[in-house]
Amino acid sequence: MWPLTVPPPLLLLLLCSGLAGQTLFQSPEEGWQLYTSAQAPDGKCICTAVIPAQSTCSRDGRSRELRQLMEKVQNVSQSMEVLELRTYRDLQYVRGMETLMRSLDARLRAADGSLSAKSFQELKDRMTELLPLSSVLEQYKTDTRTIVRLREEVRNLSGSLAAIQEEMGAYGYEDLQQRVMALEARLHACAQKLGCGKLTGVSNPITVRAMGSRFGSWMTDTMAPSADSRVWYMDGYYKGRRVLEFRTLGDFIKGQNFIQHLLPQPWAGTGHVVYNGSLFYNKYQSNVVVKYHFRSRSVLVQRSLPGAGYNNTFPYSWGGFSDMDFMVDESGLWAVYTTNQNAGNIVVSRLDPHTLEVMRSWDTGYPKRSAGEAFMICGVLYVTNSHLAGAKVYFAYFTNTSSYEYTDVPFHNQYSHISMLDYNPRERALYTWNNGHQVLYNVTLFHVISTSGDP
Repeated sequence: MWPLTVPPPLLLLLLCSGLAGQTLFQSPEEGWQLYTSAQAPDGKCICTAVIPAQSTCSRDGRSRELRQLMEKVQNVSQSMEVLELRTYRDLQYVRGMETLMRSLDARLRAADGSLSAKSFQELKDRMTELLPLSSVLEQYKTDTRTIVRLREEVRNLSGSLAAIQEEMGAYGYEDLQQRVMALEARLHACAQKLGCGKLTGVSNPITVRAMGSRFGSWMTDTMAPSADSRVWYMDGYYKGRRVLEFRTLGDFIKGQNFIQHLLPQPWAGTGHVVYNGSLFYNKYQSNVVVKYHFRSRSVLVQRSLPGAGYNNTFPYSWGGFSDMDFMVDESGLWAVYTTNQNAGNIVVSRLDPHTLEVMRSWDTGYPKRSAGEAFMICGVLYVTNSHLAGAKVYFAYFTNTSSYEYTDVPFHNQYSHISMLDYNPRERALYTWNNGHQVLYNVTLFHVISTSGDP
């Protein structure tokens, strides 16, 4: 979207022997990569080392802090693009309603008594129905201006950080840190205000492909920019290690243009999620959460989820080692599980995506073994009452108020056995694995937009 300006990496040619075509060393955290590339006439092989810019390579603590700030700004940029993508369709719809209102108003003014009483009343009733949309449209226009201002602030911060990193100075770091934190807070407020609402409907299913066994999961990256349409596919519910990464949704449908990742530790269940370039999953026969980074092909962090049941202790009603379910919505990364202390009721925890530490937890009071599947939208956990035909969204838990309600939102379980159900906030759609079929559902959210100004 707005790529950060950083000094280009340095390229260094080295000589080594007997290792042509191999990766000699790679350290994703520091940016070092050393590859062999060709063999010289004297039998030695020419190796290429790709190392980071000198400022990033420094062990100085301030340099590392600057790099972390740059990563935060880059994440804000990606979130901004996701926010714009999600709200574009809503804005177009409301603008269409504005055009219709103007047309109806013009017809009323031009009628000048020539309409019958019935026709006049019908037009008047139609105008009354559409009248509340005028304030909604004005709020959308205001929020659009807010997004433009946020975008400009991101650009300015990116340039400032790049300049400071290049000069290796510490001037202005604290101020920049505060500006980044403020931007993150405003962005989250924007996402909640513009894109969030209560689930009121689930569309008919769209079957994307029939592939694999009865159980599995498939997903896209909820934080990826709009140009990135990669699809990840994981067949089976336990002891699997193979993840297929397809270049596009079209390639996934055709079964072509994919690469394979072999995870260092096997997974359990189907509750995996891809978030900001990393896969989050439950390590088999443990309550350990693993964060696997696709680009570096390495585990960045892993951590036990305190007290979480595992190994089919507290699965969903369909079983399948589904004790731990990871989700992403508009506000970040979540874990859904249960513990002995919670008597088998569903626990919802916000996780720090960098450290995997639990930031806050809620006890929903809903027994996990009675749930078919669950997903998060806008900080609300929605639970289905079955994984079989006839299922519906039956229960909703609101983390912002620590309250719940019983719901009745039906959806068509076309293939009669759902083993994965996950919400993608970028696309406002539910991804489902249904008896060996990969299926999509669109969702309808009802939200009231206030006119209180900027978030």
